[in-house]
Amino acid sequence: MTGMPSLQTSQLHTPTGYSGSFWSAFRANRPAVISAVLLLLITFAAALAPLLATHDPYLIRLSSDAIKLSPSAQHLLGTDHLGRDLWSRMLYGARISLLVGFLTMLISVAVGTVYGAVSGYYGGRLDFWMMRLVDILLSLPTILLVMIMAGIVKPNVFGIAAIIGLASWMRVARLVRGQFLSLKEQEFVEAARALGYSDYRIIFVHILPNVSSVIIVNATLLVAYAILTESALSFLGLGLQAPMFSWGSMLNAAQDIVLLRQVPWLAFFPGLAIFVTVLCFNFCGDGLRDALEPKTITCSTRYAGKR
Repeated sequence: MTGMPSLQTSQLHTPTGYSGSFWSAFRANRPAVISAVLLLLITFAAALAPLLATHDPYLIRLSSDAIKLSPSAQHLLGTDHLGRDLWSRMLYGARISLLVGFLTMLISVAVGTVYGAVSGYYGGRLDFWMMRLVDILLSLPTILLVMIMAGIVKPNVFGIAAIIGLASWMRVARLVRGQFLSLKEQEFVEAARALGYSDYRIIFVHILPNVSSVIIVNATLLVAYAILTESALSFLGLGLQAPMFSWGSMLNAAQDIVLLRQVPWLAFFPGLAIFVTVLCFNFCGDGLRDALEPKTITCSTRYAGKR
């Protein structure tokens, strides 16, 4: 009606000082802060690999004075059974491992978020059948599914990320769906519907920002999971194919017990890098959860002029 005020929704917003309280809560978790610093150092080292590498990581030298050298000033982490410098290979391997981790996370989060948002928002029979599909996929052994998919194709970096990502989006979908089931009943969503906003806008503009904390926390855990899964595949020879290599494929040579006894650092340094990186991502996830989840994001409604 003319002259009658209409209800207008505002996007959910964080309270004043939320950013400051987030950083305060995150800094209070010391393991998370240390882990974040270590992850930044690892990322920078990987990005600056051409500058930090002391040798060509692909160069094979089979002379007796080059193979199986222990760590020294010339070769910081020693050399492998083919005379390749492990320090240089660790730097370049970090690039692949981190790239696979982040690409997998993006794929899993994108697929899981859209799937869970649609299922939770529309509900009903659509939600029932969509969740039954998720239940079926979750009942399958993920690592076995990934191994089968990796064995069928000859994957590169993006192929490995796609395989792991498409096998690990279901948990994100369930978490997002649960949040949507709760949030779609809130007053700000009802107000948005009353104003005639499209479902697309309500889902992605009004509700999804309020699920961001759940998505962010699980994204960090997905990166760690992807690095571990890629390492397992590469260790079994189903991962990246030569000449590409990652920390996991560097561990592939550790299957030879005789070689492992002669050159223990061949498995120790890549294994340590995987362990530290995955642990740091898990600690960061804990820190983000503690900093984000206690915070409540409020929605305000206001009356504004005529429509």
